[in-house]
Amino acid sequence: MHSHRQFVWHDLIAVDPEGAKSFYTQIAQWGTQRWDDSHYEMWTRESVPLGGVESLSDRMKVNGVKPHWLPYVCVYDVDETVRLSSTLGARLVVPPKEIASIGCWAVIADPQGANIGVYEPAGEPPHAGEPKVGEFSWHELATSDYKAAAEFYREIFKWETIGDYDMGEMGMYHMFGQRGVTYGGMFNRSPDMPSPSWLSYIRVPDVKPVAEKVAQLGGTIFNGPMEVPGGDWVAQLSDPQGALVALHAKK
Repeated sequence: MHSHRQFVWHDLIAVDPEGAKSFYTQIAQWGTQRWDDSHYEMWTRESVPLGGVESLSDRMKVNGVKPHWLPYVCVYDVDETVRLSSTLGARLVVPPKEIASIGCWAVIADPQGANIGVYEPAGEPPHAGEPKVGEFSWHELATSDYKAAAEFYREIFKWETIGDYDMGEMGMYHMFGQRGVTYGGMFNRSPDMPSPSWLSYIRVPDVKPVAEKVAQLGGTIFNGPMEVPGGDWVAQLSDPQGALVALHAKK
């Protein structure tokens, strides 16, 4: 099974990349590796790249962009995905860019306003499989209309409904994926939550000690650690620079 239509890359936009490196290499046991002669640093797990970190540009600051994580989904054709998404009400945030031997990527905002990246690798995409400790294992969309969002992503990524969980007063939690494999969930955010956005979960061996480490290093746990239906444990946090991310441990 290949990684098409799965989350395959995660970029962190940070005010202080060096500070971010210090934090995440202790939280997720990642390494770092400079890409080429640029200022772009890649996150690595056992020397295999899984994302990167770059500086928040002056242009981003002027536009009100804050430190954040941005997940990318692997697609067959970035240009076609961008065209299709625009017909469905999405907005182009970063036009398609291409680098020889690396591939092509772009960033769109879905019709509800959540940013997501699309990536077309130059070579064969990595094989899929159960996310390992140190990899991103769950992706959650807090949005204004999860049913409309689910339909949008079904159109552009062919994601399927895996199931729906009734959270009571918080509403329905819609789980999605493909071929029976769950990638994450979507739900309607409450008024006190930030604007529609994706939250990426890093798989860790045990949430509680990592959450304690987060606090020691200047991050803030704002939800959890807590057990979720099925027996897994999660915690949601903001890193010392304010970027939102989450922890996930399998039962």
